Amino acid sequence: MITATRIDEKKYGRLLAKSAPRVPGNDLEYEALLSQIEELMTLDENKLSAEQTTLLELLSVLAEQYEEKNHPIGNAEPINVLHDLMAQRSLTQKDLWGLFGSKGITSEVLSGKRSISKSNAKRLAQFFHVSEAVFI
Repeated sequence: MITATRIDEKKYGRLLAKSAPRVPGNDLEYEALLSQIEELMTLDENKLSAEQTTLLELLSVLAEQYEEKNHPIGNAEPINVLHDLMAQRSLTQKDLWGLFGSKGITSEVLSGKRSISKSNAKRLAQFFHVSEAVFI
């Protein structure tokens, strides 16, 4: 049974008014949406209010829909998907150390010497706001 988290509608309404979420119509609007997501994700997960968590979920859905429509991944190899996503966001290997847990593992994955584990696929999916299936 799924239980819904109760949110304060007034607080959530103020968050919505401040962030003004909408379906991005171009890459610039999409980047602004990603900035809002990243801002929320920098907060301690345990300290996010129910309203902030709900907003983060909404923004993530909007980002995923935009990516699926405008930047479809298809059946690409997971490592190629990772390299493409890194290039789109101008990320370097160093930017992913925290996701993989070490420089060595990051280097091995990015060079193709090691495949992406399921736990890393989950972290990458959350970080890039895509389905973890693209990394498996």
